[in-house]
Amino acid sequence: MRNHFGHINTWVFDLDNTLYPPRMRLFDQIEARMVRYVMAAIGVDRDEADRLRASYWHRHGTTLAGLMAEHHIDPEDFMADVHEIDFTVLSPDPVLREQIATLPGRKIIYTNGSAPYAKNVIAARGLSGLFDAVYGVEHAGWRPKPEAAAFDAVFRADGLQPGSAAMFEDEARNLEVPHALGLRTVHIAPHPQPAPHIHHHHTDLSGFLAQLVD
Repeated sequence: MRNHFGHINTWVFDLDNTLYPPRMRLFDQIEARMVRYVMAAIGVDRDEADRLRASYWHRHGTTLAGLMAEHHIDPEDFMADVHEIDFTVLSPDPVLREQIATLPGRKIIYTNGSAPYAKNVIAARGLSGLFDAVYGVEHAGWRPKPEAAAFDAVFRADGLQPGSAAMFEDEARNLEVPHALGLRTVHIAPHPQPAPHIHHHHTDLSGFLAQLVD
């Protein structure tokens, strides 16, 4: 395993359901707030709002991208609203902190959430101070992963060299562009989704990193 990562000097981490396990259910709160936001913003009932939330995610990459494209929603207002959640459901993970700290080179976060939200998450997980940069969807001009233009904007801003970088991500589709660019791709999710653009899979980030740093 380690020989696949000996050339890596930049480690790119997704945030939700990657830097914390899905069992902590943080994103459930965000989805509930998204539904309420859609109900209020475009005047539909709860069932229709939930259908649109999921539909926009599938068709546009994120619910926000769909709302922007089809309803001209203000992204900053949306982000501020849906991220007003309870972060105490997250717990610090000192083992994960040590594992990330041990990785050689730069460590960055790239999320389809906002950077302020990401900083709240990493603080709740006890991971503050580990990352050289935190990039949110705002740094990609509100274009979401999996769009190639979103990766291009963030990676150019960071100065990342794809051939010496690895990315950890819970959404398999968000690894297609990184793979095409030359990054090492690691899918972190409860169930594998075998595909040519996924080099490695593990159910848990800490469990995977243990193979690299222990």
